[in-house]
Amino acid sequence: MRKALRWLLALTVLIGTLSTAGAATAAEPEATGTTDIKERLLSVPGMSLIEEKPYTGYRFFVLGYTQPVDHRRPSRGTFQQRITVLHKDTARPTVFYTSGYGVSTTPRRAEPTQIVDGNQVSMEYRFFTPSRPEPADWSKLDIWQAASDQHRIFTALRKIYSENWISTGGSKGGMTATYYERFYPRDMDGVVAYVAPNDVVNREDSAYDRFFRTVGTGECRDRLNAVQREALVRRAPLEEKYEAYASENGYTFDTIGSLDRAYEAVVLDYVWGFWQYSTLADCADIPADARNATDDEIWTSIDTISGFSFYTDQGLSPYTPYYYQAGTQLGAPTVRFPHIEKKYIRYGYQPPRNFVPRSIDMEFQPHVMRDVDSWVRHNARHMLFVYGENDPWGAEPFRVGKGARDAYVFTAPGMNHGANVAGLVAEEKALATARILDWADVAPSTVRENPATAKPLAKFDAGLDKRDVGQERTLRP
Repeated sequence: MRKALRWLLALTVLIGTLSTAGAATAAEPEATGTTDIKERLLSVPGMSLIEEKPYTGYRFFVLGYTQPVDHRRPSRGTFQQRITVLHKDTARPTVFYTSGYGVSTTPRRAEPTQIVDGNQVSMEYRFFTPSRPEPADWSKLDIWQAASDQHRIFTALRKIYSENWISTGGSKGGMTATYYERFYPRDMDGVVAYVAPNDVVNREDSAYDRFFRTVGTGECRDRLNAVQREALVRRAPLEEKYEAYASENGYTFDTIGSLDRAYEAVVLDYVWGFWQYSTLADCADIPADARNATDDEIWTSIDTISGFSFYTDQGLSPYTPYYYQAGTQLGAPTVRFPHIEKKYIRYGYQPPRNFVPRSIDMEFQPHVMRDVDSWVRHNARHMLFVYGENDPWGAEPFRVGKGARDAYVFTAPGMNHGANVAGLVAEEKALATARILDWADVAPSTVRENPATAKPLAKFDAGLDKRDVGQERTLRP
């Protein structure tokens, strides 16, 4: 449909041009592609330049874009949202990327951007600093408002980038790409959602318990469980160490309520954090005999994987928007700890409410994720979900049902929260790559005839295509 509309528009423009051949205006250079891309971007109403950074073969812009705080009532205030544009050529497809958090101001290419050899527009999620309204009306931080941010950016930029668009993101960014498709299904030509959790029923989390009973090997699970338990058995001496660490670094615990609550939260994240960011091979770094390990060895292992700074006020503050959303719409996991006696656990997995300042009101909306899940099952079109076999967040994945068309859910064997198309088994990797190329309308004839030949159109660039998962030690996607 998009292709047909563009063909009809092009024909209309051609007829209009022929009938007014003597009436060329200043708009003509833009139509012929001779206007500088920076000028074209800055001609978009509400767009401003923050900086331009050089990168060979591309133009990279960090931009500010004026957005309404409330898309339902746009007259009630605006804020500046950061976006970046990695520009290659307006004749190439465009990938719309978001992490679901902040935006990197360093040139980077998401995997689909490399696959289609295209442009990339990246969006900072609303309410992440500095893309936060002042004063902040937190009730305007929801998945529909964020999807409407994307829709408005796409509407503004498709006049410049008129070829096919694909949305993508990993983790909360994969969730964001999915929600965007649910609310604005006519915008994108395809969606590639990586490691996107799907917490349909917030109070039913048994899938996570089943995951932790079987992930990896028994030996690795036993090592991790023993270190986690030992950290709670030795709570008193290790909390003394924690107090000294917090004092030395100026850390405070007002939001979570106490150092004791923060300590337990860090320790209970340990096993989850290992599987989210590490691989089975990393089990060799876990103390093999926790009961006879020194306090320093237990501390170092927990700190390396979970991070004792992350439930401090200073660690939580940058992620207040995520925890707000987890406690109002997205949901959050809970996990049982059968390997730890109840006498050692005082709080268990704490709810998102404990990680958000009490001055911010929160009320959970249980229907929101059920709506998205149902929509994906019955209406998914041109959507690809990629999960990692050893990633806890994949325990509750999106699924596609009979109503879906040209939609797929693949799992990369042995991979963690950094799972991608490149990590799939050969047959699925080729199929996924071929579908992405087709959705972007750049599939070579050889790929259309034989999808098994599909591969990225752009060569790997070590500077642009870093695939390593950045370790974010708080329990969040």
